[in-house]
Amino acid sequence: MKVIVGADHLGFELKETIKSHLREKGIDVIDAGTYDTNPVDYPDVGLAVARRVAAGEAERGILVCGTGIGMAIVANKVPGVRAAQCHDVYSAERARKSNNAQIMTLGSLVVGPELAKKLVDVWLESEFQGGRSGPKVEKINAIDRMYRKDEGAV
Repeated sequence: MKVIVGADHLGFELKETIKSHLREKGIDVIDAGTYDTNPVDYPDVGLAVARRVAAGEAERGILVCGTGIGMAIVANKVPGVRAAQCHDVYSAERARKSNNAQIMTLGSLVVGPELAKKLVDVWLESEFQGGRSGPKVEKINAIDRMYRKDEGAV
């Protein structure tokens, strides 16, 4: 599996922890930045990661900012992407099993490093279960297609 990670300056340290954790597990990691704690606007990083996930460069993406909220909003603007903010184990699991989210967002001011590693593990180990969730995710995809604009924009 290939995972792309990205963060703003507030999420940089947690991103580095997650990146190391993933590599220790033998997962191929792409680092989309930021590469230090100098201020950067989270929409720039979130867009870059979401585009690359939508293009199939990685099966999953992890985005980190102060709360995880902004990154989730940005990533969900990219056609074909389902991003979920995860701050507890149950939400991390359901983001995959019920919603087939390809991107997880975390808040570095909300989630500590050990919990973040646990959330990432649960999220990566979970797979979309289909079943009753299948038609619901397909409705999300239909809404996505309904509002899709020129893919070359932005």
